[in-house]
Amino acid sequence: MPRLTRSARSAASRRHMILCAAATGLVSSAVYAANPDIIGATALHALDPTLTGAGVQVAQPEASLAGGTNLFEVNPTNVGQPASLFTYTDDSGNVTTAFNPAFSSGHADLVGKNYYGAGTGVAQGVSHVDNYNADYFYNTIVTNLTPIADAVVNQSFIFNEDPSTRLTVADQQTTDSTYDAYIYKFGTIFLSAAGNGPPPFGTVNAAATSYNSIGVGDSDGATSVGPTADNGRSKPDITAPGGATSFSTPLVAGSAAILLQAGARGDGGSGTETDATDARTVKALLLNGAVKPAGWTHTTTAPLDAHYGAGVLNILNSYQQLVGGEHHSGSSVATATVGGIHPAVNTGTINSLQGWDAATLTSTRATDTYNNYDFALAAGGGVTSYTLTATLVWERQGATDVGNPINRLDLYLFDATHDVATPIDMSVSAVDNVQQLYTLNLTPGDTYDLEVLKNGGVVGSAGVVSDAEQYSLAYSFTAVPEPGMIGLVSLGGLALLRRRVQKN
Repeated sequence: MPRLTRSARSAASRRHMILCAAATGLVSSAVYAANPDIIGATALHALDPTLTGAGVQVAQPEASLAGGTNLFEVNPTNVGQPASLFTYTDDSGNVTTAFNPAFSSGHADLVGKNYYGAGTGVAQGVSHVDNYNADYFYNTIVTNLTPIADAVVNQSFIFNEDPSTRLTVADQQTTDSTYDAYIYKFGTIFLSAAGNGPPPFGTVNAAATSYNSIGVGDSDGATSVGPTADNGRSKPDITAPGGATSFSTPLVAGSAAILLQAGARGDGGSGTETDATDARTVKALLLNGAVKPAGWTHTTTAPLDAHYGAGVLNILNSYQQLVGGEHHSGSSVATATVGGIHPAVNTGTINSLQGWDAATLTSTRATDTYNNYDFALAAGGGVTSYTLTATLVWERQGATDVGNPINRLDLYLFDATHDVATPIDMSVSAVDNVQQLYTLNLTPGDTYDLEVLKNGGVVGSAGVVSDAEQYSLAYSFTAVPEPGMIGLVSLGGLALLRRRVQKN
């Protein structure tokens, strides 16, 4: 993986990056190429071959490997795509549509193969690829808040000051703030590699540490792990197979492009196109569809696993949850006081056990506010229990104060049939802008309340950046069948998804 360094030219100049470290060598992406259904891509493409990222414009900033200067360009022939698909921007900002072999990067080719490569990539039908020199991209586009047409940006590089050291915490936070401000302003989806470890790069690296980006680790190869060095946040957000994070990251980026295509054409329901293509919704769906591998764990205050994040990417699961539709909360309630009680409030059940919502909560200086999503879990049919996966995502509102960067939102689950006052599960990290529940052994026949709470208080106090906060929530209640029913339930679920797709 390319490693970049930042240094200051002068007090008046902007931060810049130069090549500083030898890469450990190009790692083959054969892990994915040999079995793309590890991430659900084969099953999804078989279900709907038109889900290719069509209509979505993407970016691929690339950093030079050691020993090269301005080596960033993807060779169209090596990724099986026409030359007309690409625009190239070098380190001086020169733009051309002509591939220059002198700037060719084998690393860029391998990333592109997993991203959009013909016959190999997750999103083989993207409308255009803007291939940037990473120095120019960060210094001129991200830092200066320059808008681009690209909806998804893959960053298979990390930031560091020196080959043998990491960024200081202060520098990491500056990098985070730069990306957070860009993503919040423009809604661009950034996928950034966590780094390949071992020390000094063993802890997840910038820019994967930014709040609003999606930090990607490798599920079965070299990878850096969380928590973050600054305040112990849960990163990476998700993992994928690739042999190294340079090549797992584009698998997630390609999946994001597919979800954007699907959301824009109304697969999440008529009239939901804007909510479905929001960066928060795409992130929530990607994380919530991830599969929990053996050894995955989290706590109520650390929502994601230190190695796997939300789990291993599965684009079929994420798409199924998108197709489950947008379902708004049944009620929005204020507590009596900040930190007051927030019991379950059953105001009617949602009829889909897979789905999502994009909504806004507004608290006050005196009260918390919470939204209630109620679900009645059907009994019978050979179902022994249900497992809930729910993911809540919101954003840092630009480059807010490092000491108080985000509003605090919490996620709770109540068994409203038996006790409306005491949650049976919760995700209440005070530092993350992601909360996740993974709750086993839910009882068929009971009603469950999934609750999103925004902490109130005086703006500027801990956990209160603003009164209002927009969030996206993705959820899936998965039926656990009797052993003899597993194959039948799986086939039935696939048939239902086919019918839904045909209606759109």
